Amino acid sequence: MSASSIRLPAHESRTKIRLMAQHNPSIREEALALLRRGVTNRAVAEHLNVPRGTVGWWLHEDRKQRGVKYTQPTDCPICTGRDFDRIAYAYLLGLYLGDGHIISKPKQHHLSIFCGDAWPGLIIEAEAAMRQVMPAPRTGRRQRSGCVEVKSFTKHWTCVFPQHGPGKKHERRIALEPWQQEIVDAHPRDFVRGLIHSDGCRNMNWTTRIVGGERKRYEYPRYWFTNVSDDIRQLYTDTLDELGVEWKHCTRAGNKYNISVARRASVALMDAHVGPKH
Repeated sequence: MSASSIRLPAHESRTKIRLMAQHNPSIREEALALLRRGVTNRAVAEHLNVPRGTVGWWLHEDRKQRGVKYTQPTDCPICTGRDFDRIAYAYLLGLYLGDGHIISKPKQHHLSIFCGDAWPGLIIEAEAAMRQVMPAPRTGRRQRSGCVEVKSFTKHWTCVFPQHGPGKKHERRIALEPWQQEIVDAHPRDFVRGLIHSDGCRNMNWTTRIVGGERKRYEYPRYWFTNVSDDIRQLYTDTLDELGVEWKHCTRAGNKYNISVARRASVALMDAHVGPKH
């Protein structure tokens, strides 16, 4: 954390400024010369053997004296217009619509994807997808009860996922922007994969049949997806239709929010392009 972002009591602040002023003015000028050339605070601090907080304070004061307004650098593909990894985005969009959440308020901005402890591979893939879409923001993990919260810290996730808004996803309309739909149309398998890895699974179901006068039990694999949002389920089933995957609505224990893929050929398609969590 830079010195400019720390609020201290008045007497402590005066002490801090006095200590910073003890450095040789030539060192301060050398630091500012490097900073103005774009060298990072950390590199300057290590080069001159000066605390990073002191370097940050010098930079803050220098900008203020020169009337320079600081704008946080970003690699947001929406704001900068740069190209980005669309396959990773399609997958991350599926994760976000399923188990994702964005915090966007003063001094607190991040995207969170919640991944069950049972799927360590999913945790790695979620973090990798965040970095592929926006490499610059810091990422991190936080252990929760039964799951890991994977985070990426930048206010620009609201640009990348305009579906963010107040309240729960199923309580508001969820619709893709035209540029998002183009990505999903180009990479439908990755989008479905993200949805399954968040709100779905591959499991074994069973049924019984009468064969030769005897009731026999049969087991078969299926892909199961559950989401309370009608809009998100529609996005899922529309994309399955594009892939030629047969599906059906299933109600279990009064829950009407389930989509099942159980026909052998369709399960084979899902296995080839989605696969189970890992």
